[in-house]
Amino acid sequence: MIHRQEKEQFIKLFEKDRIDRFEDRVSILEVFLRVEHHVTLPELSELVRQSGHSFSEEFVRETIELMCRYGFARANHFDNGQAWYEHRHLGQHHDHLICTKCQKIVEFENQTLEQLQVQIAAAYGFHILQHKMELYGICRDCLKQRELILTLDTARQGERLKIVDFTGGAHSRLRLLTMGLRVGDEVEIITNIHRGQLVLAVDFKRLVLGQGMARKIRVAPIAASPSPNEKKRRHEK
Repeated sequence: MIHRQEKEQFIKLFEKDRIDRFEDRVSILEVFLRVEHHVTLPELSELVRQSGHSFSEEFVRETIELMCRYGFARANHFDNGQAWYEHRHLGQHHDHLICTKCQKIVEFENQTLEQLQVQIAAAYGFHILQHKMELYGICRDCLKQRELILTLDTARQGERLKIVDFTGGAHSRLRLLTMGLRVGDEVEIITNIHRGQLVLAVDFKRLVLGQGMARKIRVAPIAASPSPNEKKRRHEK
């Protein structure tokens, strides 16, 4: 029902504004409306091709941008900057959970949260025109595949971890201790450019480590930090 209404409005507006290649753009809209998840431009272009059309990616890009301009689609850029397109149904709003490992995007709605945002804005004298919430983390499926103990170089930006051990010998341990890192410290990953530097925060200080040194620090997610007995058992194995 709602997709039929979207198509009818699309046809009415595009005919009125004399948009060129009108029928071709309607074909792209039909493909897009059948997609029930966020989609990138290359993915949409491939779906259009699979539907039997031979439009160029540039034409698909131009059409989806027109759809965004007229309010039929929305472009989300999230953390990696790439555009992810989704339907924009009037009168509906949702927010997003984004997995930083597999890039899974989950939509959610929470009316209590929406009302709280309005209350907070009103308390500061703001009238909300638009808003979006993006929560970044690691999804359930990726967590199942993840080791409870990992090396610091594999950590994700924004993650909070506890240092459980150092490896690499006495010299490396001394160097890390001199930098102010101790077993039991809780750290937050500020940036982690793989094959580059890692910046972390500990005790309100920022430290910069190379990937080689970061690999010598074993950490655990805060919620999964092992007890002293569990740690002892691991060392005994």
